[in-house]
Amino acid sequence: MNYFSRQNAFYSIAVFALLLTGIYLFHFKSLAQDKKSEPKPAMTVNLTSPQSVTLPTKLSANGSIVPWQEAVVGSETQGLRLVELHADVGDRVRQGQLLAVFSSDSIQADLAQARAALAEAEVALRSATQDADRARAVQASGAVSDQQISQMLNAEAAARARVQTVQAQLAAQQVRLAQTRVLAPDAGIISARSAALGALGGGDLFRLIRKGRLEWRAEVTAAELPRIAVGTPVQVLASGGTPVKGKVRLIAPTVDAQTRNAMVLVDLGSPAQLRPGVFARGEFELGQSQGVTVPQSAVVQRDGFAYVYVVGADNRAVQTKVQLGRTAGERSEVLTRLPANVRVVANGAGFLNDGDLVRVVQ
Repeated sequence: MNYFSRQNAFYSIAVFALLLTGIYLFHFKSLAQDKKSEPKPAMTVNLTSPQSVTLPTKLSANGSIVPWQEAVVGSETQGLRLVELHADVGDRVRQGQLLAVFSSDSIQADLAQARAALAEAEVALRSATQDADRARAVQASGAVSDQQISQMLNAEAAARARVQTVQAQLAAQQVRLAQTRVLAPDAGIISARSAALGALGGGDLFRLIRKGRLEWRAEVTAAELPRIAVGTPVQVLASGGTPVKGKVRLIAPTVDAQTRNAMVLVDLGSPAQLRPGVFARGEFELGQSQGVTVPQSAVVQRDGFAYVYVVGADNRAVQTKVQLGRTAGERSEVLTRLPANVRVVANGAGFLNDGDLVRVVQ
């Protein structure tokens, strides 16, 4: 092959290589543009479907914690000074426990005087009885006049009456002495104390929560009242505390004309974590029913409304407003009717916007 033939061959190969390079670059650029034009998924998500589960039916209400019954412990003594105190607010006492003691010196003196008067009256009664017995013995013989016999019998009756009178006075002094010791009328918890050492008796000393029992006074609307019955289980929760279980003890027979609410009294027993006067929220457990639920992680709260993201066949997440109902564990009831076989984003829905493309993984 001469020089010119080799040169032409070289030029032909070079032109062919440039042509292939141009075709490759054009094809690569087209692929890059196609990839660039394809939308990218906003995030990778898992999907779930609503499930029908059994949920408890509850009715919420508010109210205050109050004592079941409160006993007033007072003093029946007049003019005696308080010398001992054995109980304070918050103490748990038993029935008959000593709470306070009043001075008893004057009563002890009156009691001694009454005993002496009784002894004197009993001696007089014995003497009068002896005279009356002698009179009755000779009454038939006529040795003693009827007038004298009548006087002796009357003296005996008067002496017996005197003994009974002094016995009554002695019993009264014994009662006064017993009243100097103030005892708890029932078991319970001291809720208030107005007694002070040195004070004169005659007023209220303590207030006692009988048995330590508390109750929740819930306010329920007239429309909701027929759903509640005596014995209905209740769960009461005060702020920062643990739930306390109780039962409806009494339903008020009337409805307040101003608020249109009725009072429902719930017996709570003696819970240590609750205090009278505390405001509490509770739920009446009315039974169970079926409900459609989704995981709580699938629900997004925005602008005061609840949403879920429904994913269709095009993998687009559509923001759908729903109305929520009851809560059971980590699932929320959806009251809004959703299409059959719908799929919603299970996790991370808060990072999505309406219409975002998502990548679905199992």
